[in-house]
Amino acid sequence: MSVINQDPKNQQIEQVKTLLSAVIDPNTNKDFISSKSIKNIQVEASLVSLDVELAYPAKSQFVLIAGLIEKALGALSGIERVEVNVSSKIVAHAVQRGIKLMPSVKNIIAVASGKGGVGKSTTAVNLALALAAEGASVGLLDADIYGPSQPMMMGIAGRPESADGKTMEPLENYGVQVSSIGFMIDPDSPMVWRGPMVTQALQQLLELTNWRDLDYLIVDMPPGTGDIQLTLSQKVPVTGAVIVTTPQDIALLDARKGLKMFEKVGIPILGIVENMSTHVCSNCGHTEAIFGAGGGEKMCAEYGVDFLGGLPLTMAIREQADSGKPTVVADPDGQIATIYKDIARKVAIKVADKAKDMSSKFPTITVQNT
Repeated sequence: MSVINQDPKNQQIEQVKTLLSAVIDPNTNKDFISSKSIKNIQVEASLVSLDVELAYPAKSQFVLIAGLIEKALGALSGIERVEVNVSSKIVAHAVQRGIKLMPSVKNIIAVASGKGGVGKSTTAVNLALALAAEGASVGLLDADIYGPSQPMMMGIAGRPESADGKTMEPLENYGVQVSSIGFMIDPDSPMVWRGPMVTQALQQLLELTNWRDLDYLIVDMPPGTGDIQLTLSQKVPVTGAVIVTTPQDIALLDARKGLKMFEKVGIPILGIVENMSTHVCSNCGHTEAIFGAGGGEKMCAEYGVDFLGGLPLTMAIREQADSGKPTVVADPDGQIATIYKDIARKVAIKVADKAKDMSSKFPTITVQNT
């Protein structure tokens, strides 16, 4: 019986895979082989080259990840050079049953809260900006019809243009596409509308805006669990929801209601963000948990969802949002922007862990009489 020796190049490729199976992605805590992130391994003489394709946007992490892989492959004998190309590829993921994905929008993420005043809109805008900063194509839908705040926070004024008289172009700033009822009304005029008008306005904003190839559409929800939330859950393809709360007991009580509502309608909870975790004194820097401590983490443990991060109560976050230049763009390398970016990556990773949308793989079946 003869023994067929394995090709030396194939042996080297297997050695590369073995080494990389021990290298952990610091963002997902999974190794690069089991997560199927490694593509196109090539071994030529003393050179190893490969691609790393992340399922989440992480432009700020590319150099770190490439360094981890280069260091691991430095142990290969006979290899003098390692070339690593890191990129991200965002795909569409599953939504509620019976609801089709929107054209040009891969994933819709609702940012919600049980009550007002917990910093939901500030979280939504900084989440959108953080995903864009990490290389994703991002849109922001201001679904708070009664109190639209995203035009001010995004520093955008003016009215949307319409080429065909039926649809409208999103306005844009800081690389994020934005649609809001606030672009079409007088800022001082109250929205005295009943529920059906509000839900119709939401659907029109969502469906008649010409979103341009979005990886993520962040929806800034109004507080509560009313008509808009039900419309979103029944008619809009939502990939997942982020719940925003403060550590205060009364805020947590309402946040639980919002969480349970999304669970009932089959929308997964991607995690919880706790705003105003601590107050930072602008004079002395002293921190104090004036709204209580650990409430968000306790709620996560109670319901089995992820704690995405906690943000301090600081004057800078408020001033930057009010000035139309939110924290992630006002101070992109600062401590608070880093927290927002970390939260954004966690949200994107949670989305990437969900089942992919396979509807585009199925053929369209037409039944007709012959």
